[in-house]
Amino acid sequence: MDLSGLKTDAAGLVAVVVQDRHGGEVRMVGYANEEAVRRTLETKSAHFYSRSRQALWRKGETSGNFLLVSEVWVDCDADALIYLVDPHGPTCHTGERSCFFRRLDTDDYGHAAPTLAKLGEVLESRRRSVADKSYTKSLLEKGDAKIAQKIREEGGELATALNSESDDRVVSESADVLYHVIVGLMSRGCTLRDLEQALAERFGVSGYEEKAARKAVP
Repeated sequence: MDLSGLKTDAAGLVAVVVQDRHGGEVRMVGYANEEAVRRTLETKSAHFYSRSRQALWRKGETSGNFLLVSEVWVDCDADALIYLVDPHGPTCHTGERSCFFRRLDTDDYGHAAPTLAKLGEVLESRRRSVADKSYTKSLLEKGDAKIAQKIREEGGELATALNSESDDRVVSESADVLYHVIVGLMSRGCTLRDLEQALAERFGVSGYEEKAARKAVP
């Protein structure tokens, strides 16, 4: 493979942003030389170049927390890369899920998560809360039948909005439907990542083919 188009710095390196290929969360930032990029593309496992040790390394070779790379993207100047990955275990050496768990302008600890991932975290915290009841906790305690009823109700409201109401109403009702779908997933022990994985598996597959395949399953 020809990597000669990469524009490396004086040390022969390019910056690499590691991003969860489903949720979009940035897991870490590292550096790679041409050999690290080559091995990443060949093995589908994230390789980097350690500036402190002056050595090539494979993420997870010590910890077992590998990053399986599905795609490598290069920026417009060809001097930075994105590894789109399926993380296996926490990415940060501290044991945190990602290296970005401290907010700079406050004392908050958490994770720099995209909107849907953050929503999932908030709802999970509501489920575990032993404080005052929340709507989410109440729905989960009432069970699948109640959640299913709410999804039907919210779906009907979305259909009405699509047919005769404003764009703002359509967006608002869509948010209500999505919220209740996520709660439904939680109730069944499923996650947003499971949903994202299912959607990813449909890329490049005709909607007609996908529906036909589902009908064929006994």
